[in-house]
Amino acid sequence: MTHPHDTAARRLGFTLAATGAVMFSAKAILAKFQYRHGIDALDVLALRMLLSLPLFVALGIHESRRPGREPMTRRDFGLILILGVLGYYLSSLFDFWGLEYVPVSLERLILFLNPTFVLLIGVFAFGRKVARREWIALAVSYSGVALVFVENLRVQGDHVLFGSALVLLAALSYALYLAMSGHLIKRIGSLRLVAYAMCVSTAATVIHYLLLREPARLLELPAPVYWLALINAVFCTFLPVTFTMGAVARLGAGMAAQMSVVGPVSLVFLGAWLLGEAITPVQLIGTSVVLGGVLLLTRPGANSVPVAATAEAK
Repeated sequence: MTHPHDTAARRLGFTLAATGAVMFSAKAILAKFQYRHGIDALDVLALRMLLSLPLFVALGIHESRRPGREPMTRRDFGLILILGVLGYYLSSLFDFWGLEYVPVSLERLILFLNPTFVLLIGVFAFGRKVARREWIALAVSYSGVALVFVENLRVQGDHVLFGSALVLLAALSYALYLAMSGHLIKRIGSLRLVAYAMCVSTAATVIHYLLLREPARLLELPAPVYWLALINAVFCTFLPVTFTMGAVARLGAGMAAQMSVVGPVSLVFLGAWLLGEAITPVQLIGTSVVLGGVLLLTRPGANSVPVAATAEAK
């Protein structure tokens, strides 16, 4: 018989996973609203990183002080430096840049292919063997994205091609982060790694910004930009990380990963409702195909995608 406490924990886990997935996805909506005020991807990224930094610093300090934590080595710090640049600086930069050209529903769908990219990196970089079911899942996922892409190209125009390429680079960059982070997650913990990596990515973003622009620009933007950036930093960056890891603790990585399908589905309708983006039957069919392929790939025991795949902070 299932214990009431276990049932309550699983119910809370499902709630956390679904809420985290929607929050993660909603950052694309907020970015679109910010772009209406004449700013670009670098401005959005800089504000997001700077406003979320205090929260991740506090999280890093809290996690490092937990009993039983292994001390960090010089190699650990070097790897975190690489992961921070790959996972939350380059990936986020390409993502926000791509959002200047593609609808939010297509952006989230491409990013949702992360588990398939991690699998392919394992095949080509580490010689991992892939089961037949995994190849089928890959084929299904990419055929669905191709269907949605062609439909968006017809509806939106040629700029979708460039934007999709940027979002694809974002997904590849984050997949490299996931593929390289598995061992470190086991050593120092996922929340600790995310906190440290976000600090590195914030430093990289600030350096990038200072090389191209005057820092005073960030203090001269319209007021709505700052409110949107604050919501992005807290509700679409920091809280989803903690929600998702809470879901993993209660449901396991496989089930939490499957719940992340709520994100792309929610954006199809949120994009139409809040941004006036078109929804066509072909887009809905393609989205369903992609979600089916990724669900097949992320079923428990289906592959070895790291737990961090369920805790993106892009």
